[in-house]
Amino acid sequence: MASISSDPSQAGPLPPRAVASTSGEGSGARASGARPAGRGHGGEDVGGKALAGLGLGALGVVFGDIGTSPLYALKECFNGPHGVPPTRADVMGVLSLVFWALTFVISFKYVTLVMRADNRGEGGIMALLALVGRRRTSAPARRALLVAGLFGAALLYGDGAITPAISVLGAVEGLEVATPTLRPFVVPLSVGVLVLLFLFQKRGTGSVGAVFGPVMLVWFACLALIGLRGIAQAPEILSALSPRFAVDFFLAHRVHALLVLGGVVLVVTGGEALYADMGHFGRRPIRLAWYGIAMPALLLVYFGQGAVLLRDPAAAVNPFYLAAPGWSLYPLVAIATVAAVVASQALISGAFSLTHQAVQLGYSPLVTIRHTSHTAYGQIYMPGVNWLLGATCIALVLGFRSSGALAAAYGIAVTGTMTITTLLFYRVMRDRWRWRAWQAWPLTLLFLAVDLSFLSANVVKIEKGGWLPLAAGALVFMLMSTWKQGRDLLSERLRGGGKPLDAFLVELERNPPQRIPGTAVVLSPHPGTVPPVLLCHLRHNLVLHERVLLLYVSVYDAPTVPEGERFTVQDLGGGLFQVVGRFGFMEAPDVPMLLSSLPESCLRGARIEPAAGASYYLGRDTVLPTGPAKMGGWRKRLFIRMARNAPSASSFFVLPPNRVVELGQYVQL
Repeated sequence: MASISSDPSQAGPLPPRAVASTSGEGSGARASGARPAGRGHGGEDVGGKALAGLGLGALGVVFGDIGTSPLYALKECFNGPHGVPPTRADVMGVLSLVFWALTFVISFKYVTLVMRADNRGEGGIMALLALVGRRRTSAPARRALLVAGLFGAALLYGDGAITPAISVLGAVEGLEVATPTLRPFVVPLSVGVLVLLFLFQKRGTGSVGAVFGPVMLVWFACLALIGLRGIAQAPEILSALSPRFAVDFFLAHRVHALLVLGGVVLVVTGGEALYADMGHFGRRPIRLAWYGIAMPALLLVYFGQGAVLLRDPAAAVNPFYLAAPGWSLYPLVAIATVAAVVASQALISGAFSLTHQAVQLGYSPLVTIRHTSHTAYGQIYMPGVNWLLGATCIALVLGFRSSGALAAAYGIAVTGTMTITTLLFYRVMRDRWRWRAWQAWPLTLLFLAVDLSFLSANVVKIEKGGWLPLAAGALVFMLMSTWKQGRDLLSERLRGGGKPLDAFLVELERNPPQRIPGTAVVLSPHPGTVPPVLLCHLRHNLVLHERVLLLYVSVYDAPTVPEGERFTVQDLGGGLFQVVGRFGFMEAPDVPMLLSSLPESCLRGARIEPAAGASYYLGRDTVLPTGPAKMGGWRKRLFIRMARNAPSASSFFVLPPNRVVELGQYVQL
């Protein structure tokens, strides 16, 4: 498996020359399924208590989004701008649509099929993007898929901003049901909850991770009890399991029935999150949690709300809270708010992970990443992403002021991503699973029929708020694509700046410079060449360290790299060593730790300590938008501004600040 072109070190604040993973070099992709310590074993080879524990954890992290949908989904179907009157026929029809949407989209599409398309155990659209087009896809088709996948990933940022806002608003709105006098406090309380949520992010999810599963278990138990209570009052609602009610609903309402799908889609909004979080737990625990707890509880609460609507159509103003007994409203609001926070936490953490993958795959500049756990892999905190999401969520709450109004903006991003996932999944069936076209197309067309129906239902929301996630997605897409193109063009411009390694070694032997004690680590953009920063250092200082490590860091299109294939070292003679370090796109490229793991025998008895064992040399290029590169002038300036505002490569590679030397030059792009 070749490595993806990813040059994270050329990422700012002015793109330093350090790393480019553009070839299939190395054997880091030969092993499969390896995970770093603390990552989790994916639940594929465990049983008993371990499997149950992973299932409980999956319940808290994976199903938070879809688990809070009952707060607002049916309310949108009957009380939203395109809702239908809660007549008996319409209630039965909508409930039938809800049942079959959950069954088809979540159980069949995602849990049964799409989760099989994992990249070394990892899921999500970025991981899926790495799987497509490896064998039989033409170059134009692959580019189109990459563009579509990148836009789908960009849309997930809109989802990550809207989900916390709508979930918290939907939970706190229960106060209005308890007593209308509390209505003015809904928005301020929601803002307060969101502020606390985003302030808490810097402590890391590890401090609350242990309670995520139990909290959601209590929440799903409450959903099931509310549903059973409602069904007991009108058990005839269970006949809505028959698809004939959904068919009758479409025959009766025709075009308007399609608009109602804009509310029905809210019940499946957690599908993409479910797939994206697969790497944390594996397929078996997620399936166990879905079929054993989440799906039964969701079906019960939706049918329970439907039963309440059969008895009292006026309950359509908020069928979730009105399906609960009056004495339980205040405790239920508290539990719902906690569940909404858990759901929001999962989406925020997902945005961190998505950004991390985008950096590793070369679609984003470096961002400040803080690891919040020494044992649990993947628990990271990104201050910039966190505060941008927080400000956006608070602005959404203040702007829309209710979950019903915000539902207009919710759905278009999710359904767009679901559609793109189907297109990418088709290529996985053809390229990776070797399915023939006649086998893959019927399933793809079936998925597209459902996805496009949901997407079409949400298109009408664009004017009333659906434009927001589309605009956010378009902005993120423009930034990602600009960075990718600019980075590739800059890499082309710099490719000739190095010197062939063989020629340099010959010259070094003929004219040996003065050597000074210590070790110099020079981050190299291409293996087999001498980095310009080393040539610049030698030209100006006329000395070399007694040991010089030319370090090339390769970021692979696999989530992790087995520790046994983490590095290779080649002794070049004359105190020079070529070191190739390999990381997966889900791993933090901790260069000092990598070097400290090198055996002394590899470096002729030397050992590098993580904090103070070497001096690190980075190249820093001041980019000017006056060169011949085929890129619009405004995009060149945008690329340069992104590079200048990005954190330094030294923080990305976890280099000790007091051991870094940077040398640079001007480059015309």
